[in-house]
Amino acid sequence: MTQSKPTVTPVAAASTTWPNLPLFMVALALLSAASGMFETTFNNFVSDVYGLTAEARGALECPRELPGFLTALMVAALFFLSETRVAAVAAFATGIGLLGLAASGGSWTLMLVTMTTWSVGAHLIMPVRSSIGMDLATGTARGRLLGQISGVAVAASMVGCGLVWLLLRQGGKGYTTIFLVGGVASLVAGGVLLAMRMPGAHLRRTRLVWNRRYGFYYVLSFLFGARKQLFITFGPWVLIKIFHQPAIIFAQLWMVASALGVLFQPLLGRAIDRYGERRVLMWDAGVVLLICLGYGFSERLGAGGVALWLLYGCFVVDQLLFGTGMARDIYLAKIAVRKEDVAPTLSLGVSINHVVSMSIPWVGGWIWERYGYAQVFLGAAVVALATGCVAHWLRVPDVAAADNAAAVAS
Repeated sequence: MTQSKPTVTPVAAASTTWPNLPLFMVALALLSAASGMFETTFNNFVSDVYGLTAEARGALECPRELPGFLTALMVAALFFLSETRVAAVAAFATGIGLLGLAASGGSWTLMLVTMTTWSVGAHLIMPVRSSIGMDLATGTARGRLLGQISGVAVAASMVGCGLVWLLLRQGGKGYTTIFLVGGVASLVAGGVLLAMRMPGAHLRRTRLVWNRRYGFYYVLSFLFGARKQLFITFGPWVLIKIFHQPAIIFAQLWMVASALGVLFQPLLGRAIDRYGERRVLMWDAGVVLLICLGYGFSERLGAGGVALWLLYGCFVVDQLLFGTGMARDIYLAKIAVRKEDVAPTLSLGVSINHVVSMSIPWVGGWIWERYGYAQVFLGAAVVALATGCVAHWLRVPDVAAADNAAAVAS
């Protein structure tokens, strides 16, 4: 039997938003700061401590991305918990993983186990972050609120990068301290998430959802997995192995990207509201194509100078463009048959993009070792072209968009 949805009055909407929105922002800020600390140092960490080759670095992504592939199953297994409680579980897993990395002491086995634990939390938070954000949104301005949420996350990430920069500036690599601080911040975020009370997010969710209506979303998720992993794995690796850049440079680049992102993410959200998901995703594909060419052929400009600054620019712009993921999420929310489909489909999207995320880095590392790193980014350019073609075919009927905008926000 289909239950009728209660009408959400302004008073009810306000009670749902306050104090949940400030709590969510605080928790997200703490997790984002921890993420900034991890992401700016992990590649240098495995290079300095374990001396990995490009092929070995690519292979490491298989265990690191396995929890992402299992995201839909993990969310399904936690179906009895509210979305805010699932987010808390994710935060605790992230914290435990980072504290484990701090204590790994060069042990390969312990590093793998704790890296995977961190990955469980980092991937589990992805779908519920978007779902909670859209639950907190009222009216039709979901893009604006998700943009504001992304802006807070980016600003907090900048704080995390700033801490990395300060710690590394004091001398030494400081990986243990960096992971320790990030782990504590994540555990505190879990406690903040436990304080949230959102009745609308406490409904029992559909465990797994597969619907042909969401086909374009599935395809975009798959292509994003390839694009994302090629850049996350091999973009920094170009700077580390070809141009010999230390961890402190990545902290500085992340701070620049974060500072720009505080302004860019809200503007991106407004652009989605104004121009639509289709155009934004097509623009994103075009810029990613240019970034691929920059990464692949920058060395031809020399070993430093112009080439290095071009790579810095590619790194920063690429970080900013990851925010276009909200366009895919909003597209899904607009075409969703039921509100309850959104969270599990977002989870399934994360799993789908990790099907390719687990294999692409290994293939990319193999290509790097045998044919050179430029060929890796030519492959990424093909993925960008495919993404642009798929985005071109996205359509959201006006009536359905208006109906679902009200339904999903309620």
